[in-house]
Amino acid sequence: MKKFLLTIFVAQILFLNAVQAAETLPIIYKPIEWTENRERLIEEYALEHYGMAITTIIPQAVVVHWTATATFESTYNYFYNEAFTYGIDKGTLNVASHFVVDRDGTIYRLTPENALNRHAIGYNWCAIGIENVGGVNGREDLTSAQLQANINLIRYLCKGYPTIKYIFGHYQQVEARASGLFIENVPDYFAEKIDPGEKFMQALRENLEGDGLIFF
Repeated sequence: MKKFLLTIFVAQILFLNAVQAAETLPIIYKPIEWTENRERLIEEYALEHYGMAITTIIPQAVVVHWTATATFESTYNYFYNEAFTYGIDKGTLNVASHFVVDRDGTIYRLTPENALNRHAIGYNWCAIGIENVGGVNGREDLTSAQLQANINLIRYLCKGYPTIKYIFGHYQQVEARASGLFIENVPDYFAEKIDPGEKFMQALRENLEGDGLIFF
């Protein structure tokens, strides 16, 4: 219990630091549906997949994605509901990401940065997710404005959360296991990913190579 309370305390301190850092970066807060029911679903998901009944995280990594959709609105609407409403996942925690970066570089925050969101199998317990609008049909078409926004956003996050050490693309989920962060208690729970494309991640690495972060 003491360890659990200490974890919550550290998460709260890091969140307050990040709130102060946010003053230096324009971010539009556009929250998705968030009630006690979502927190219950988060806790259930975390307990099943990570063996931890948690709803908040201490960020240690940032996972970069693309949405495979053409507009911010379609992505927002997809993430909005608290639970899946279809398929084998019906009734369980819906997918979501902390941030979505639009084609013009506008940054939207959908959830608190220290919330546990379902965006990367094995890493949700410790990773912040950044989605980038684009990648329809697997096309590597993310924009230069999105690249600069991601650079700025990652630096802002690292300033607010010095616990962040790792940056990787969703397609690098297997290589990123070298970080020691991967946890997944559900057998054979895995999905191949190609986002956000190798070119985008290489550009991120080149621009952040002096920031002391670990890429894969």
